[in-house]
Amino acid sequence: MARPATPRRLPSVEEYLRCEQASDVRHEYVAGGPYALADASRRHNRIALNIATRLVAAARGGSCRVYAGDVKLRAAQDIIYYPDVMVACGPAGRDPLVEDAPCLVIEVTSPSTDAIDRREKLVVYKQIPSLEGYVIVDQDRRRVERHWRDEAGHWIHAEAADTGTIPLPCPEVGLSLDDIYEGTDVEGPPEPS
Repeated sequence: MARPATPRRLPSVEEYLRCEQASDVRHEYVAGGPYALADASRRHNRIALNIATRLVAAARGGSCRVYAGDVKLRAAQDIIYYPDVMVACGPAGRDPLVEDAPCLVIEVTSPSTDAIDRREKLVVYKQIPSLEGYVIVDQDRRRVERHWRDEAGHWIHAEAADTGTIPLPCPEVGLSLDDIYEGTDVEGPPEPS
């Protein structure tokens, strides 16, 4: 007769953080479950670096800190993500590996993360009190989705495709789609005839 399966205990946030420091593979943590991150494509990486480079230049000399890919974000008590690009402008927290209060988060989609970035992460990120903007950048076509909090605290949504400039709240700067997709094989709008 078979014995009943013993339920597997999920790791606590503290156990996850300890294991993550020793791991060669990055994992996001959602409600007790660690989820391995897939490798990024060259295009994905180039887009994230284009964005981070422009944000670092805009933040230079100010109080904002720009992170690209390797700093964890505690998005909720039991949710930890690795955003592609993140900006924080308030006082730094005590944990040098985790940011708790970003003002801007940017995710570059990939085939395996597109739905998560547009649904699950959107819902979670909107709950972060310090967050002023969340930007979702499509890696396969010139399309950027921007969510931002207005002065009354309501979330607003807009999209840009092909051309245009995306205003960002912190640091206050505009990123053109040409800047975002520079050096990639993602085609721009057709030339006028």
